[in-house]
Amino acid sequence: MRLLYFDGSGRLASTNFIQKTIPPYAILSHTWGDDEFLFEDLVNGTGHGKAGYEKILFCGERAAQDHIQYFWVDTCCIDKWNLRELSKAINSMFQWYKNAAICYAFLSDVSTPMADAQLHQSTWETSFRKSRWFTRGWTLQELLAPASIDFFSLERQRLGDKNSLEQQIREITRIPVTALRGNPLDKFSVPEQMAWMAGRQTTQEEDMAYSLIGIFGVSMEFRYGEGMERALERLQEEMEKANTTPFIVPFDQNARFIGRESQLAELKGMLFVGASTTKVAITGPGGIGKTQLALELAYRIRQELKNCSVFWISASDKESLYQAYAHIARLLNILGWDDEKVDVRKLVQLHLSNESAGQWLLVFDNADEADAVGLMEFLPSSEHGAIVFTTTNRKTAAKLAQRSIVELPEMEQDMARKMLETCLVNPANEQEKADLLLKGLAYLPLAIVQAAAYVNVNKITLQEYLSLLAEKMDGLVEPLHRESENVIAVTWLISFEQIRRHDALAADYLLFMACVDRNDVPLTLLPAASPHEQGIHAVGTLAAYSFVTKRTAESALDLHRLVHVSTRNWLEKEELLSQQSQVAITRLLEVFPDHNYGNRSKWRRLLPHAKFALSSGLTRQENEAKTSLVWKCAMTLGSDGRWKEAEELFVQVMETFKRVLGEEH
Repeated sequence: MRLLYFDGSGRLASTNFIQKTIPPYAILSHTWGDDEFLFEDLVNGTGHGKAGYEKILFCGERAAQDHIQYFWVDTCCIDKWNLRELSKAINSMFQWYKNAAICYAFLSDVSTPMADAQLHQSTWETSFRKSRWFTRGWTLQELLAPASIDFFSLERQRLGDKNSLEQQIREITRIPVTALRGNPLDKFSVPEQMAWMAGRQTTQEEDMAYSLIGIFGVSMEFRYGEGMERALERLQEEMEKANTTPFIVPFDQNARFIGRESQLAELKGMLFVGASTTKVAITGPGGIGKTQLALELAYRIRQELKNCSVFWISASDKESLYQAYAHIARLLNILGWDDEKVDVRKLVQLHLSNESAGQWLLVFDNADEADAVGLMEFLPSSEHGAIVFTTTNRKTAAKLAQRSIVELPEMEQDMARKMLETCLVNPANEQEKADLLLKGLAYLPLAIVQAAAYVNVNKITLQEYLSLLAEKMDGLVEPLHRESENVIAVTWLISFEQIRRHDALAADYLLFMACVDRNDVPLTLLPAASPHEQGIHAVGTLAAYSFVTKRTAESALDLHRLVHVSTRNWLEKEELLSQQSQVAITRLLEVFPDHNYGNRSKWRRLLPHAKFALSSGLTRQENEAKTSLVWKCAMTLGSDGRWKEAEELFVQVMETFKRVLGEEH
C-alpha cells in the first residue's frame, strides 16, 4: 500500500509499504473532477497547480491536525498503468477504507457560507442531501467500510461525522442504521445489499459490480469493456464459487463455438496420461480457430473435472507472460506474490510443481515465439498437470510438445454452415448462397466471422456479399503466403472500405494501430477524439466488424495478426505507410513518459509500440520526433537494466546527429 506524507521540508512524498506493518493513516473519500492530481504528478513532482492538488493538501493537513502522519488518496496512490497494482488496489479497496484510522469525506458541491458550519446546519443541509457523493457507486463502500468518517464542505468546514449525521444519511441512502454503525455486512441479505446501490452511478459501467466486491467479500478480476450485466453476472459467480477450485481464464466461453468435436476428443484423450506433465500443441494457420478450440477445451475440462484447476496464459510476448503469471500468483495467494523483488513466474512454477497443487491444466495461447519470451524456463512439472500450447508454427509446436500435436484441418462444410448461421443476426434460408459463400471464404472461421459481421452491420443478403467478394478477389492489397490469408485480406478490404465511408475516425484508428504493435493497444494511446463519445463509437465500429478484440480487463484492444498485416499492406499500396507511421510516432512521443522509474509500468506497456514503430522501417527520413522517441526508449531501457538494447538505440541517435548536423557536432 502506497501512502503519502509531507517530509521535513514540507514536500509531498510517498512510501510503499510492502510486507511491512502499515502505520495509522487517514483516507480521503471524494468524487473525481476534471483536473485531479494523478500518480504521474506525484512521481514527477508536477501538478501542484491542479485543482485536485487542493484535496491532497486538505487531506494531509487535516491528518496532521489529527496527529496522523500518513494519508491515502485514490487519485495518486495507485499506478493505474501497472495492471497488477491496479487489480490489487481494486480488490483491496474495501479493507483499506476499513483499516483507516479516519476517513475524510470531502463534498465539493456542499458550500458553507457561515464560519461555524455545525452551528448553522440549515444553511447547508439541503445541498448535503443532494450531494453527488451520495450518488456514486464507489462511495457506497467508502461510507460502509470506515469506522469513523468526518464530512467536510468545499471550504474545508467540518459538517459532522457519521454518527452525528446518521439520521440524514439513513434518509438519503435508505441504508439501515445497523449497517451504518458497522454491523457485519453478511448479516444483511444479498438483495438488501444490492438495493443500496439503487440510484448510484459510476463512470465505467462495470464499476457498478466492481465497487461491490469488498462489500460481498470476494475477489474478482476487472475486465473493463465487458458491460455491467456481465460484470454483475461474474460477481454473482464469484460469490457462489468462493473457496472453490481455481478457474483463471480471462475470456467468456464462446456461445457460438461450432464443430471441432473430433479435435476436442483427441485433445482430452492426450491430457493427464503417464507419470509426468503431458504437453500438447494445437497448430494451424492464422484464423483457423486455435484459440477458440483451446478456450472450449478449458471450459469443458472445468465442467468434467471439478477438482482440476485451469489457468490461461498469454504467451505472445514477455510482458504478457509475466503479467499472466503474476495474476495467477495473486489469485492463488502464493507467499511472496506481492514482493516486487521476487520473480512471480518462478513462484507459480514451484507452486504448481508441488504435489499439494493437485490436478491442473495450463493453456499457453499464441506461443509462436517460445524462445524469445523464455517460455520453457518457467514451465511447471507434475504428474497431475497438463499443458496446452497454441501456435501457428509447426516447428515450435514440435519443440514444445514433441509428437503430441493436433493440427487443425479446414472446417467441414456442415460445421461451417452452422457457424455462419450462428453468427448471422437474421439467418435466411439461402443454403445454396451460403454454400457458395463458404467455399469462397475457404471455410475459414475468421473469414466467416468477418463476413457475417459485415452482413449484420449493413443488413444485406448473402448474395449481395457474394457479389462484393467476387468483385474484390481480383483486387487483393498484396497476395499473402496462403490461400486462407488471401481470403481474410479480401474480407478485410470489403469491411474496411465500408468503414471508411461511414466512420472515418474508426478507419483512422485502424490505420494508426497498424503502425504499432498489434497486441494490448491501450485506448489512451489512440488519438484523442472530440467529443469523447465519438471515439467510443469508433472503437465500437471496429469491434462490430470483428477487426478488434477488446481486452476487457485492461481497457485495450488486440488486432488479429492477419487484420494487422492486411491494414499495413493497404497502407503500403496507397503509399501512406510512412505518413501514417509518423502520426503514430508523434502520438507515442506525446504519451510516452520520461525514464523516471516511477513511470515504469506506463513505459513498459508502451515500449513494444514505440519499438515497433521505430524498428519496422516505417519512416523514410529522420526527423526530430523519431529521434526524440528513440532517445526516450533508450533512456527507459537503461532504467530497466537492459543496457545492450539501450546502447544500440543511443548509437542510433548519435549516428542520426552526425548525419544531420555533421561530424563536428
